[in-house]
Amino acid sequence: MGLQAGIVGLPNVGKSTLFNAVSNSAKAQASNYRFCTIEPNTGLVDVPDERLHKLSDLVKPHRIVPTQLGIVDIAGLVRGASKGEGLGNKFLANIREVDAIVHVIRCFEDENILRDEGAINPVGDKEIIDTELQLKDLESVEKKFSRTEKLLKTADPKVKAEYEVLKRCKEHLEKGRSIRELDLAKEDRPAIADLFLLTEKPVLYVANVDEASMHTGNKYSEALQAAVAGENAQVIIMNNSIEAQIAEMEDPADRELFMEEYKMKEPALNKLIRSAYKLLNLATYFTAGVQEVRAWTIHEGWKAPQAASVIHTDFEKGFIKAEVIAYNDFIQYGSEAAARDNGKLRIEGKEYVVKDGDVMHFRFNV
Repeated sequence: MGLQAGIVGLPNVGKSTLFNAVSNSAKAQASNYRFCTIEPNTGLVDVPDERLHKLSDLVKPHRIVPTQLGIVDIAGLVRGASKGEGLGNKFLANIREVDAIVHVIRCFEDENILRDEGAINPVGDKEIIDTELQLKDLESVEKKFSRTEKLLKTADPKVKAEYEVLKRCKEHLEKGRSIRELDLAKEDRPAIADLFLLTEKPVLYVANVDEASMHTGNKYSEALQAAVAGENAQVIIMNNSIEAQIAEMEDPADRELFMEEYKMKEPALNKLIRSAYKLLNLATYFTAGVQEVRAWTIHEGWKAPQAASVIHTDFEKGFIKAEVIAYNDFIQYGSEAAARDNGKLRIEGKEYVVKDGDVMHFRFNV
């Protein structure tokens, strides 16, 4: 589906190290100086899903194909980016192109790693980024607000409604608040859709902690969690360096031993990737056959014909019906045939809303 999450943060907080760990198709240079990343690095990451492998254990396909998420490593923002500081305009444009933000925040002390902002202050770091994005959004909203204000004399009710939405957004941003925190109704959103506002994007925070704090967190990550409590946002606690080391290991046995040494059941990256996936309101359905067991990405709430279109557009155009087995039923009965024999295979039509985990087969005619 081409959806992307962008990794952002101040310089030297561990963004490129995190990108190196999560990306399976590109590697970013991780160095201890500002603007190491100038052009955004883009990679694809497999979305970890235990259900895919459980289905494969039953079906025994020739291949397994996970779904993927695009990850973009965006260069470190600095104070004043909204006014062009530190190549700010370019970097903010890169953020505008992604669908969600993974905000990496330094929650560890290390005198060997440069820091422009003085003492470690995760809440202050978060506020620097928030402020720069809010100022850029305010600039965009004010321009459209001024244009719309001049059209009010036309007495067009649509213009009046748009003006009121823009006014609310402007006042909200002027208070130092992000648009995602503003309770906009569905019918209000078209008024700002063309602005692609930075602070409207959903955010996931990564507290990059030291090795000793990777399981428990520390005073810095606790301060960050308290600061974002009102945002209904998730904070993932992890040590980016450890995660990068795990990702570089090609031998599964070596990875298992390494994680066992650090008392890890799975890489923290898995949780991060799954959380970023859900942040975008995405869901997964499966196709399961001898040739392949495959995960497919859709938006939550999609109906069966839309879901079929991610396989091929012809599937949506010629959609007839969908054969559906709930994931838990497939696992319980062990095969499509057994699920059918036990009345667990359903025939669904065009209005069926696909559930996360459905195992599906589409019938179509073009």
